[in-house]
Amino acid sequence: MTSDSPEVFTDERVGSGASPEVNATGSDGFGVPDPSTLGSSATTTTAAPLDGPIRDRRRPQQVRPFDHDRVARAVRELLIGIGEDPDREGLRKTPDRVARAYREAVEGLGREPSEVLTTVFDEGHDEMVLVRDIDFSSLCEHHLVVFSGRAHVAYIPNNRGQITGLSKLARLVDLYARRPQVQERLTSQIADALVDVLEPRGVMVVVEAEHLCMSMRGVRKPGATTVTSAVRGQFLSTATRSEGMSLILGSRR
Repeated sequence: MTSDSPEVFTDERVGSGASPEVNATGSDGFGVPDPSTLGSSATTTTAAPLDGPIRDRRRPQQVRPFDHDRVARAVRELLIGIGEDPDREGLRKTPDRVARAYREAVEGLGREPSEVLTTVFDEGHDEMVLVRDIDFSSLCEHHLVVFSGRAHVAYIPNNRGQITGLSKLARLVDLYARRPQVQERLTSQIADALVDVLEPRGVMVVVEAEHLCMSMRGVRKPGATTVTSAVRGQFLSTATRSEGMSLILGSRR
């Protein structure tokens, strides 16, 4: 992975690259754009949730509000459990510091994707939009240690040619990353949220990350990278998926 800031691409070749079968049937309920429905001027609208708030797939909602004092007490007990003295100078404020850090690390709990995908623009855009190299950090729910890396998010706008703000895609990644997670679910949740809120004709999400639970413990293999992907709609077409991957991999050249 490079250290470049997120890059944004729009690709004018995707529409012709998707296979006719996929375009005609609209895999997973995605259809072909009707040119008559594409607006000629840009207007801004607010994305309305479908039948109420969009509920996260594959995981329950937040059970209870964050309890700072309870987390701090638990950290103090942890320090005692490992044989440390939580009252010594270097550790005296550690429980409070850790509680504050955890509040930030899990601030995505209880939040809905419709909160960040709030605005769409009627641009009449008919081709792929890709934001790549979105840095993120998340908390592995198996060992409560960090995994971090980059997400690449692409979508093909809906039949009305509506797009969302580019920063909203990065905010969506953060929303799902800032909770106890596994990478596989993180990847699918980002893709499913885009489908639910924006109703695009296609979505592709690729996530690359290094897991401290693999590099600092267990097999201890620093530098090993885990790659996961989720594709929906027209990205199920081999040609369209290859087009998206070629743009993502362009950052490696």
